[in-house]
Amino acid sequence: MSIAPGLAPGVHWLLRYLIAQERRVVQKPLNHRSKLGGEILTRIEVSFNCTSAPHPRPLSPKKGEGRNQGPKRLKEQENIMPHRMTVTIASLLVVSLLNSPASAAKIVLVAGGGTAGDGSPAAQAKLDSPFGVEFDRAGNLVLVEMTGHHVRRIDGRGVITTIGGTGEKGHSGDNGPAAKATFNGMHNLAIAADGSIYLADTWNNCVRRIDPQSGMITSVAGTGMKGFSGDGGPATKAEFGGIYCASLDPRSEKLYLADLDNRRIRVVDLKSGVVTTVAGNGMKGVPEDGAVASNSPLVDPRAVAVDKAGNVYVLERGGHALRVVSTDGTIRTVAGTGKAGLSGDGGNAREATLNGPKHLCIDHDGTVLIADTENHVIRRYSPATGKIDRVAGIGRKGTAGVGGDPLQIEMNQPHGVFVHSTGVLYITDSSNHRILRIEK
Repeated sequence: MSIAPGLAPGVHWLLRYLIAQERRVVQKPLNHRSKLGGEILTRIEVSFNCTSAPHPRPLSPKKGEGRNQGPKRLKEQENIMPHRMTVTIASLLVVSLLNSPASAAKIVLVAGGGTAGDGSPAAQAKLDSPFGVEFDRAGNLVLVEMTGHHVRRIDGRGVITTIGGTGEKGHSGDNGPAAKATFNGMHNLAIAADGSIYLADTWNNCVRRIDPQSGMITSVAGTGMKGFSGDGGPATKAEFGGIYCASLDPRSEKLYLADLDNRRIRVVDLKSGVVTTVAGNGMKGVPEDGAVASNSPLVDPRAVAVDKAGNVYVLERGGHALRVVSTDGTIRTVAGTGKAGLSGDGGNAREATLNGPKHLCIDHDGTVLIADTENHVIRRYSPATGKIDRVAGIGRKGTAGVGGDPLQIEMNQPHGVFVHSTGVLYITDSSNHRILRIEK
């Protein structure tokens, strides 16, 4: 007798045991669909074939029963042990679902890889180096193209349009329609609770905002001139040196900026408009664990993200490390040895190696997702355990694997990660000019 594939090993063992005992096993589909990945659940039923088991001995009449009451007792026993007994094993169902291919995660294409333009399905569209990706409150996916100099939106129907940028490189258009503005190498974006889109206009050394109602664009940080100045004053009059990442705190009250060329993490209070430095003193170096973050050197802070507790995570590209600024203002390294490599998955994150990581985001459980760009993988750091694990990527540059196991996907320099409110992870596979999603 064959056993249906896709069951957990423990389920296989039990079924084989039952078959060895001359019992019969069947599988029946449930008549409903689970919300866990939308897969059809399978109920495992074990049917005992009582004809193959020893027939029960007749019960002796109880004291006081006559001979003619014996058949009645036998009938009672037959009712207790019917010819076919079906047992639904709910616990094994759960194990099977967790381990079966039907419930396994898969990675799918969301946008890019095609040749179509605006108004087309996103999966058929052509993208030009997508870097940052986020969602607005209406459920639209918004992305920036680093070399395409566009801000684009994918609506709930999957249709893509351009909402910012002419496609020309430049620095123009403030106080006018975003669609007529020019940008220079946008690396990232952040969307506030009110729908405002903040753009890290990297090589224009500034942050710009698209108003969600009017579609008008303005500058909120940086003069456009490269330099370092302005701490303690208005962010619009401050100078920055290449803003590679803009990230909001969970309340959308503060905008954190990776001012890479100045080797600093700076923050803009969106209510007052004042900018200050959170980490980095402008010197190049590895900060000592426990040192005051604002007085410490950094290698090259490429990305920044803030968790619900107020911890500020700093990802260093050439430093090949993840660091955290605690709420007391001290900094420490939590992942990476400082040397380039791809090792340590499943172990202590501090002993793992990274290779030119470019972006990060905070998952709903407080773990940190890292775009380990030059390794072509996505990894997860857990503050609770101190461990690091692989989420996606085989570690080889390429395009193969869409539709399959996320751990077997080939990517080419992923520069962005974002976790949707539903828990679904989106990845910008930048040098493959596409956006991917992991479905469970």
